[in-house]
Amino acid sequence: MFSQTCKKFAGVVDSFLASEGGSLRRKTQEQVRESLKVLQDALHRYELNEISLSYNGGKDCQVMVILLLAALWKQYESSPEALDALGAFKSVYVASEKAFEEVDAFVDESCKEYGLQQIRLSEPMKEAFESFLDSNPTVKAIIVGIRRSDPYGQQLTPFDPTDKGWPAFMRVHPVLEWKYVNIWDFLLGSKTPYCMLYDQGYTSLGGTDTTVPNPKLRVEGSNCKFRPAYELVNDDEERLGRFRK
Repeated sequence: MFSQTCKKFAGVVDSFLASEGGSLRRKTQEQVRESLKVLQDALHRYELNEISLSYNGGKDCQVMVILLLAALWKQYESSPEALDALGAFKSVYVASEKAFEEVDAFVDESCKEYGLQQIRLSEPMKEAFESFLDSNPTVKAIIVGIRRSDPYGQQLTPFDPTDKGWPAFMRVHPVLEWKYVNIWDFLLGSKTPYCMLYDQGYTSLGGTDTTVPNPKLRVEGSNCKFRPAYELVNDDEERLGRFRK
Protein backbone atom coordinates (compact mmCIF):
# COMPACT_ATOMS: atom_id res chain seq x y z
CA MET A 1 0.00 0.00 0.00
CA PHE A 2 1.44 3.34 -1.05
CA SER A 3 0.22 5.02 2.13
CA GLN A 4 2.35 2.66 4.22
CA THR A 5 5.39 3.48 2.09
CA CYS A 6 4.80 7.18 2.74
CA LYS A 7 4.32 6.52 6.46
CA LYS A 8 7.56 4.53 6.60
CA PHE A 9 9.63 7.32 5.10
CA ALA A 10 7.90 9.97 7.18
CA GLY A 11 9.29 7.99 10.10
CA VAL A 12 12.76 8.01 8.52
CA VAL A 13 12.61 11.79 8.18
CA ASP A 14 11.26 12.30 11.69
CA SER A 15 14.05 10.15 13.12
CA PHE A 16 16.65 12.16 11.24
CA LEU A 17 15.18 15.43 12.48
CA ALA A 18 15.37 14.10 16.04
CA SER A 19 18.98 12.95 15.72
CA GLU A 20 21.80 14.77 17.46
CA GLY A 21 24.99 16.04 15.89
CA GLY A 22 27.19 19.03 15.26
CA SER A 23 26.77 22.08 13.07
CA LEU A 24 26.56 20.03 9.86
CA ARG A 25 23.68 17.93 11.20
CA ARG A 26 21.83 21.02 12.43
CA LYS A 27 22.22 22.67 9.02
CA THR A 28 20.98 19.54 7.25
CA GLN A 29 17.98 19.36 9.56
CA GLU A 30 17.22 22.99 8.71
CA GLN A 31 17.39 22.12 5.01
CA VAL A 32 15.02 19.19 5.56
CA ARG A 33 12.45 21.48 7.17
CA GLU A 34 12.73 24.05 4.39
CA SER A 35 12.39 21.36 1.71
CA LEU A 36 9.30 19.96 3.40
CA LYS A 37 7.75 23.44 3.28
CA VAL A 38 8.32 23.59 -0.49
CA LEU A 39 6.83 20.13 -0.98
CA GLN A 40 3.86 20.85 1.26
CA ASP A 41 3.26 24.03 -0.74
CA ALA A 42 3.32 21.97 -3.94
CA LEU A 43 0.84 19.48 -2.49
CA HIS A 44 -1.50 22.33 -1.60
CA ARG A 45 -1.24 23.78 -5.11
CA TYR A 46 -1.72 20.54 -7.03
CA GLU A 47 -3.87 17.43 -6.79
CA LEU A 48 -2.15 14.05 -6.63
CA ASN A 49 -2.81 13.35 -10.31
CA GLU A 50 -1.38 16.75 -11.28
CA ILE A 51 2.11 16.25 -9.88
CA SER A 52 4.96 13.91 -10.80
CA LEU A 53 8.71 13.73 -10.32
CA SER A 54 11.92 13.22 -12.25
CA TYR A 55 14.03 10.44 -10.72
CA ASN A 56 17.32 9.04 -12.01
CA GLY A 57 18.61 7.22 -8.93
CA GLY A 58 21.13 9.92 -8.05
CA LYS A 59 21.86 11.09 -4.53
CA ASP A 60 20.00 14.41 -4.84
CA CYS A 61 16.93 12.70 -6.28
CA GLN A 62 16.95 10.20 -3.44
CA VAL A 63 16.80 12.95 -0.84
CA MET A 64 14.02 14.60 -2.85
CA VAL A 65 11.96 11.40 -3.05
CA ILE A 66 12.28 10.53 0.63
CA LEU A 67 11.20 14.04 1.61
CA LEU A 68 8.32 13.89 -0.87
CA LEU A 69 7.05 10.64 0.66
CA ALA A 70 7.23 12.22 4.11
CA ALA A 71 5.36 15.30 2.88
CA LEU A 72 2.69 13.11 1.27
CA TRP A 73 2.11 11.32 4.57
CA LYS A 74 1.86 14.58 6.51
CA GLN A 75 -0.61 15.91 3.93
CA TYR A 76 -2.77 12.77 3.68
CA GLU A 77 -2.32 11.12 7.08
CA SER A 78 -6.01 11.60 7.85
CA SER A 79 -7.06 10.23 4.45
CA PRO A 80 -4.53 7.53 3.48
CA GLU A 81 -7.05 6.03 1.08
CA ALA A 82 -6.22 8.89 -1.30
CA LEU A 83 -2.61 7.70 -1.42
CA ASP A 84 -3.65 4.09 -1.86
CA ALA A 85 -6.01 5.07 -4.67
CA LEU A 86 -3.03 6.65 -6.42
CA GLY A 87 -1.25 3.32 -6.18
CA ALA A 88 2.19 4.67 -7.06
CA PHE A 89 3.75 8.05 -7.74
CA LYS A 90 4.61 8.64 -11.40
CA SER A 91 8.34 9.01 -11.92
CA VAL A 92 10.09 10.03 -15.13
CA TYR A 93 13.53 8.51 -15.76
CA VAL A 94 15.13 10.26 -18.73
CA ALA A 95 18.03 8.05 -19.88
CA SER A 96 19.18 9.94 -22.96
CA GLU A 97 22.79 8.81 -22.39
CA LYS A 98 24.07 5.24 -22.13
CA ALA A 99 23.42 4.47 -18.48
CA PHE A 100 25.62 2.50 -16.12
CA GLU A 101 24.19 -0.96 -15.44
CA GLU A 102 24.57 -0.22 -11.74
CA VAL A 103 22.45 2.92 -12.08
CA ASP A 104 19.71 1.17 -14.04
CA ALA A 105 19.59 -1.64 -11.48
CA PHE A 106 19.45 0.83 -8.61
CA VAL A 107 16.68 2.85 -10.24
CA ASP A 108 14.60 -0.32 -10.66
CA GLU A 109 15.25 -1.44 -7.08
CA SER A 110 14.68 1.94 -5.45
CA CYS A 111 11.51 2.68 -7.43
CA LYS A 112 10.01 -0.43 -5.86
CA GLU A 113 11.23 0.65 -2.42
CA TYR A 114 9.77 4.15 -2.81
CA GLY A 115 6.51 3.14 -4.46
CA LEU A 116 7.30 4.89 -7.74
CA GLN A 117 5.80 4.05 -11.12
CA GLN A 118 8.87 4.30 -13.31
CA ILE A 119 8.36 5.73 -16.79
CA ARG A 120 11.66 5.37 -18.64
CA LEU A 121 12.30 7.49 -21.72
CA SER A 122 15.46 7.43 -23.86
CA GLU A 123 14.79 10.58 -25.87
CA PRO A 124 16.63 13.88 -25.31
CA MET A 125 15.31 15.76 -22.28
CA LYS A 126 12.93 18.12 -24.07
CA GLU A 127 11.38 15.42 -26.24
CA ALA A 128 11.17 13.03 -23.28
CA PHE A 129 9.07 15.45 -21.25
CA GLU A 130 6.89 16.13 -24.29
CA SER A 131 6.24 12.40 -24.59
CA PHE A 132 5.57 12.09 -20.87
CA LEU A 133 3.07 14.95 -20.81
CA ASP A 134 1.34 13.68 -23.94
CA SER A 135 0.77 10.37 -22.14
CA ASN A 136 -0.09 12.01 -18.81
CA PRO A 137 -2.13 15.12 -19.68
CA THR A 138 -3.27 15.78 -16.09
CA VAL A 139 0.30 16.49 -14.90
CA LYS A 140 0.92 20.19 -14.25
CA ALA A 141 4.04 20.04 -12.07
CA ILE A 142 7.18 17.90 -11.93
CA ILE A 143 9.46 17.75 -8.89
CA VAL A 144 13.14 17.96 -9.87
CA GLY A 145 16.24 17.26 -7.77
CA ILE A 146 18.41 20.10 -9.05
CA ARG A 147 20.66 22.03 -6.65
CA ARG A 148 21.94 25.59 -6.83
CA SER A 149 25.48 24.43 -7.67
CA ASP A 150 24.29 22.35 -10.65
CA PRO A 151 24.49 23.67 -14.22
CA TYR A 152 21.59 26.09 -14.85
CA GLY A 153 20.74 26.09 -11.14
CA GLN A 154 21.99 29.56 -10.26
CA GLN A 155 18.87 31.53 -11.20
CA LEU A 156 16.19 29.07 -10.11
CA THR A 157 13.56 29.48 -7.41
CA PRO A 158 11.56 26.74 -5.63
CA PHE A 159 8.80 27.05 -8.26
CA ASP A 160 9.69 27.86 -11.88
CA PRO A 161 7.64 27.35 -15.04
CA THR A 162 9.56 25.77 -17.90
CA ASP A 163 11.34 28.05 -20.36
CA LYS A 164 9.79 29.17 -23.61
CA GLY A 165 9.92 26.45 -26.24
CA TRP A 166 9.76 23.63 -23.69
CA PRO A 167 6.68 21.58 -22.79
CA ALA A 168 4.71 23.58 -20.24
CA PHE A 169 4.77 22.49 -16.60
CA MET A 170 5.84 23.88 -13.24
CA ARG A 171 9.25 22.74 -12.05
CA VAL A 172 9.39 22.23 -8.28
CA HIS A 173 12.87 22.37 -6.70
CA PRO A 174 12.75 21.22 -3.05
CA VAL A 175 16.51 20.57 -2.62
CA LEU A 176 17.68 23.68 -4.46
CA GLU A 177 19.61 25.17 -1.54
CA TRP A 178 21.22 21.93 -0.32
CA LYS A 179 25.00 21.64 -0.30
CA TYR A 180 26.83 18.46 -1.28
CA VAL A 181 27.79 17.72 2.33
CA ASN A 182 24.17 18.06 3.46
CA ILE A 183 23.01 15.54 0.87
CA TRP A 184 25.47 12.99 2.21
CA ASP A 185 24.78 13.85 5.83
CA PHE A 186 21.12 13.04 5.25
CA LEU A 187 21.72 9.81 3.31
CA LEU A 188 24.30 8.50 5.77
CA GLY A 189 22.49 9.81 8.83
CA SER A 190 19.22 8.17 7.78
CA LYS A 191 21.04 4.95 6.79
CA THR A 192 19.61 5.16 3.27
CA PRO A 193 21.00 2.67 0.72
CA TYR A 194 22.40 4.39 -2.37
CA CYS A 195 23.89 3.47 -5.75
CA MET A 196 27.10 1.46 -5.34
CA LEU A 197 29.00 3.69 -7.78
CA TYR A 198 29.24 6.35 -5.10
CA ASP A 199 31.44 4.01 -3.07
CA GLN A 200 33.77 3.74 -6.09
CA GLY A 201 34.60 7.44 -6.23
CA TYR A 202 31.83 8.68 -8.51
CA THR A 203 30.36 11.93 -7.16
CA SER A 204 28.02 12.91 -10.02
CA LEU A 205 26.39 10.27 -12.20
CA GLY A 206 25.88 10.79 -15.92
CA GLY A 207 26.29 8.40 -18.84
CA THR A 208 29.04 5.81 -19.18
CA ASP A 209 30.71 7.89 -21.91
CA THR A 210 30.74 11.11 -19.90
CA THR A 211 31.41 10.04 -16.31
CA VAL A 212 34.51 8.83 -14.46
CA PRO A 213 35.41 8.65 -10.76
CA ASN A 214 36.23 12.03 -9.28
CA PRO A 215 40.01 12.61 -9.50
CA LYS A 216 39.92 14.45 -6.16
CA LEU A 217 39.07 11.13 -4.51
CA ARG A 218 41.90 9.12 -6.05
CA VAL A 219 43.77 7.14 -3.40
CA GLU A 220 47.32 8.45 -3.17
CA GLY A 221 49.74 6.16 -4.99
CA SER A 222 47.01 4.39 -6.95
CA ASN A 223 45.63 4.92 -10.45
CA CYS A 224 42.49 2.86 -9.98
CA LYS A 225 41.40 3.17 -6.35
CA PHE A 226 39.13 5.95 -5.16
CA ARG A 227 37.66 6.99 -1.84
CA PRO A 228 33.84 7.08 -1.49
CA ALA A 229 31.82 10.05 -2.70
CA TYR A 230 30.82 11.17 0.77
CA GLU A 231 34.45 12.09 1.57
CA LEU A 232 34.33 14.99 -0.88
CA VAL A 233 33.50 18.34 0.71
CA ASN A 234 33.41 21.13 -1.87
CA ASP A 235 30.44 21.64 -4.18
CA ASP A 236 32.80 23.12 -6.78
CA GLU A 237 34.57 19.76 -7.10
CA GLU A 238 31.46 17.59 -7.35
CA ARG A 239 31.37 17.44 -11.15
CA LEU A 240 35.10 16.98 -11.82
CA GLY A 241 34.32 13.44 -12.97
CA ARG A 242 31.87 14.67 -15.62
CA PHE A 243 32.85 15.74 -19.14
CA ARG A 244 31.30 16.26 -22.55
CA LYS A 245 31.87 13.84 -25.42
